[in-house]
Amino acid sequence: MAAPSRAEATRARLLAAAVAAFSEKGFHGTTTRDIAGAAGMSPAAVYVHHKSKEELLHVISRDGHQAALDVVRQARATTSDPVEQLAAVARGFAMFHVEHHTIARILNYELAALSPEHRAEIDVLRTGIDRELRDLVASGVAAGAFDIPDPALAATALASMGIDIARWYREDGEWSPDQIGDYYADLALRLAGAAPQTSS
Repeated sequence: MAAPSRAEATRARLLAAAVAAFSEKGFHGTTTRDIAGAAGMSPAAVYVHHKSKEELLHVISRDGHQAALDVVRQARATTSDPVEQLAAVARGFAMFHVEHHTIARILNYELAALSPEHRAEIDVLRTGIDRELRDLVASGVAAGAFDIPDPALAATALASMGIDIARWYREDGEWSPDQIGDYYADLALRLAGAAPQTSS
């Protein structure tokens, strides 16, 4: 794979700096100067690569939501069994929010700062995640693998559990990423009314 170009490397530095600043100060509390300073650049250099601070937020939001959607789809594709699918999706979605907890906080708490056009684009991705989860749970109910009275509400609860990890997770916290992933897989199966998986 070819090394990134100088422009690509600069954009990556700016995005990393924006993630750190938005996470610490929030979008509205962050200035372009903050982002530029963290990236070791002048404020004017930011506008060479991005039209605005909001465009940086849009790129972070778009790429982050697409990555989360990919995690869900890839986990579903690992098996045709709905119980195994649900465990894989719940574990993968939880691990995504553990491994990318800083970005995930921005994805879920800075949506209101996006322009209407950019928010509409992100909403399509968020709806995609919701549809994947709803379809998974509904398929499990139809197959007799899950026993729940409201599959749509269960799917929403599953998403909420994973998303909330970004609020409380800390790298020096009480639980390891693997512990969290395994626990959320088991929790999802219990929520769906499926028998928890046991190690052989």
